[in-house]
Amino acid sequence: MTKQILLSFLFLLSLPLAAQEQSTSAIEDSCHEVLLQTSKGNILLRLYNETPLHRDNFMKLVRSGYYDGNLFHRVIADFMIQTGDSTTRHAKTGDRLGGYSPNYNIPAEFRFPKLFHKRGALAAAREPDSNNPERSSSSSQFYIVWGQPHSDAYLDKCQEGIDKRTNGTVKLTPEIREVYRTLGGTPHLDGQYTVFGEVISGLDVVKDIDYSKTDEFDRPVEDIRIIKATIIK
Repeated sequence: MTKQILLSFLFLLSLPLAAQEQSTSAIEDSCHEVLLQTSKGNILLRLYNETPLHRDNFMKLVRSGYYDGNLFHRVIADFMIQTGDSTTRHAKTGDRLGGYSPNYNIPAEFRFPKLFHKRGALAAAREPDSNNPERSSSSSQFYIVWGQPHSDAYLDKCQEGIDKRTNGTVKLTPEIREVYRTLGGTPHLDGQYTVFGEVISGLDVVKDIDYSKTDEFDRPVEDIRIIKATIIK
């Protein structure tokens, strides 16, 4: 896969039916947390049970060690930090990154307005609408939102853009607007990219990564990587 994956598995390993049903039931009744040990510090993520396809896929990749050694290959100040291309483990200075993820997609699981792009949101990257009209997610690439607080005027303009891209089906509620005004986030992505978790510890690390010096392709000049990803519970 050579094309760049932008912001803009459905297939689990085969299990005996009874065991799979038991496992699924246990997952749905529990809260799952993943620790990202990065070269800038630790980030603790909580995965949402409302997005089970993304949750289970993410946990599978973490268990397999897929994310260990991955670089944060795309970082944009006041916006987000992105990782999940496993080929970045051995990237050389100046390499163009971000073009790889395992060859499958995950169906979109939009849960707006309950889940939205507030600061600290964990969401799946994907290919653009032009060749991905279903807005299905990348199998492995994800981003963590930073996003600065926004004015009412900016949120009004965002709503106009969201209306065009979602045929008026996604509306920023007063409660969501208040979060974007006070905490921050990336409201223009709502209803178009799947949010499937959030940072519960380590937002200072996200900020540190987000404001790293980058090159013309948004790759940090100094490599920043996930040392190890671990399921905590």
